[in-house]
Amino acid sequence: MIPARSAGRECLRTARAACLGLAVLGAACGAAPAQVQRPAQGERPFEVEIRRFEEEDRRSPPPPHAVLFTGSSSIRLWSTLARDFEGIPVIQRGFGGSQMADLVHYAPRIVLPYRPGTVLVYEGDNDIASGKTPRQVHKDWRALVGLIHRELPSTHILFISIKPSPARWRMVRRVREANALIRRHCSTDRRLGYVDVFTRMLGRDGRPRRELFLEDGLHLNAEGYALWTRIIRPLLRRERAAVEGRAAPERFRGGGGSGRGLPAAVS
Repeated sequence: MIPARSAGRECLRTARAACLGLAVLGAACGAAPAQVQRPAQGERPFEVEIRRFEEEDRRSPPPPHAVLFTGSSSIRLWSTLARDFEGIPVIQRGFGGSQMADLVHYAPRIVLPYRPGTVLVYEGDNDIASGKTPRQVHKDWRALVGLIHRELPSTHILFISIKPSPARWRMVRRVREANALIRRHCSTDRRLGYVDVFTRMLGRDGRPRRELFLEDGLHLNAEGYALWTRIIRPLLRRERAAVEGRAAPERFRGGGGSGRGLPAAVS
């Protein structure tokens, strides 16, 4: 049998150890928010990123009537964007993992305040991957267009087609359908355009060109962004000339050789 005094000392040591453990755990938990920025409880995803954009805008206001690139990680990771479009004022507002509905939600904060002359949108990739239907992507696209044009009726909005990627090739049927629905919608309004990067990212075998992607088979590498630049830059030069009054504005159409003077990537 353990003497009562010894048992008491043992209980005291155990209690002290437990208290110390709880104190350490509490300190660790208290330090977590300082190490990892997360939206507060009840906030929407991406709130931290959007606030960072707003702070950047306060420090260095972007020029009005610039070209705005916005959307998911394909925009966020475009590290050479400003250099690739040198001579064209661009604003880069990509937030990785986003879907079209997220852009609709945040457009009043990261689209409308800039009063851009042209907006290029890359969304839909994560929508399809999350299980959304092509019709839902199309519906959210139309909501975005309506929101922007209610405030900025003369702004041109260009949809960069959802890209074909090795990592998500199994979803290609839905990607094609979503692209087709949005392309059809773009053909109904002279202020809208469809930028076809999908076709030129396919190889002769009809599958995604792996040399355009990082090892994850999803995100673009430097060669992939170089291809996008070659497709988009001629379009933006023409668009900027129209905005600045050096050429008459033209309707965005074409694609597959029916562009009526515009680059074949746009319809």
